[in-house]
Amino acid sequence: MSEGTKPARVHSQVGRGRQGSRPALLAWCAGAGGWSWRRWATLRPAHAAAAALCLSASAEVSGAQGAWTAKTHGTLFYTDDVGVFSATRRLSLDNDPTQPALDNRLTGQGSDVVFEPMLDVARSFTNAYGTTTLDLRGQGFVYFDQSVYSHGTLRVQAKQAFSDKTALLFRYYYAPDLYLGENVVRVPRDPEEIRAERPGGEESGPVPLAAERVTSQIGMLRVDQELTTGIGLRLLGRCGTRRYNDTFRQRDLNFWTLGPHVVWTLAEAITLTVGYHYEKGTANGANQPLLADDVSYVNNYASTELEIEFAERFTLMSGLHFERNDWTSSLVGDERNGAFETVWQGELLLTYRLSEEAKFYGGVQHSNRSENVRAGSVPNTNVAVGVQASF
Repeated sequence: MSEGTKPARVHSQVGRGRQGSRPALLAWCAGAGGWSWRRWATLRPAHAAAAALCLSASAEVSGAQGAWTAKTHGTLFYTDDVGVFSATRRLSLDNDPTQPALDNRLTGQGSDVVFEPMLDVARSFTNAYGTTTLDLRGQGFVYFDQSVYSHGTLRVQAKQAFSDKTALLFRYYYAPDLYLGENVVRVPRDPEEIRAERPGGEESGPVPLAAERVTSQIGMLRVDQELTTGIGLRLLGRCGTRRYNDTFRQRDLNFWTLGPHVVWTLAEAITLTVGYHYEKGTANGANQPLLADDVSYVNNYASTELEIEFAERFTLMSGLHFERNDWTSSLVGDERNGAFETVWQGELLLTYRLSEEAKFYGGVQHSNRSENVRAGSVPNTNVAVGVQASF
């Protein structure tokens, strides 16, 4: 579900008499010298989601000065596959649609309930070039049963609006220590052994397993330009890294993305967004043939989203996404040699505005993943309900 469809920013009014309600939490987050991002970077997944609460506490203090705006929500999900939930949740133009490689072993990990808290605080000010908006978002994903999948993310961005028609957006996104699952440990093998391996990379006996984790850091630059009344063009470029734990270091990769988005206001209450991304990722495994594990890829992603406001208090957002990953490995014995993956995903999100201070929403996502080297597909369905309130 596109995060852009969530309720709009509201002014924080929580400063009155509440600054002292969370001193221990604020002290842990900030320390004696102010915010310590190193603390965030060293959080384990089960604790990282709580960082959103730290940001919430900080925003409350800032709100007392009347300098910040804030948007916060809490969403409760049911997912039928925790191994795919993160990739499905982030498949949108404004998020991180090209998630790390998901081996077949990592899917089908059972259902769970996931709580997603999010707080976004921002401040705008004028300057000689127009209006600058600084924005900080903390987001958590707390799994009720399979807590090893719990994690948190941080997004920092700055937008410079030169006029009502032209703007420049810079964004930094940080997703530390995301648990992907228990995966096969690759060990160097003799080339003759690799050639004699079963087709499809099937293992004939017990294989060593280890937890696979990845940290993603992404920088994005986007130019927004209104072409004519009701039609806007966004040109996006991003580059990033995905760094794995030591056992899967051969999967470390660098990637870059280019793509246009067109935003078309069909009527006062109807907006259509269409976008395309081209992305290329190069992994360390391309230079380690004895491991036969190269996750380098070329990705093509297309998306369309339609948002309709109706019946005064209701907004309906629908989205359709298509993604194709062509693995570029040429290594002998690598299951990704000559392989590709396709993903189809649809979603619906309905928002009800109870008042200016409270909004409720509910929705569903369904994705279907398939590979040319395996029969069948991997489905994933997520159902969500949530609320936003102003403070």
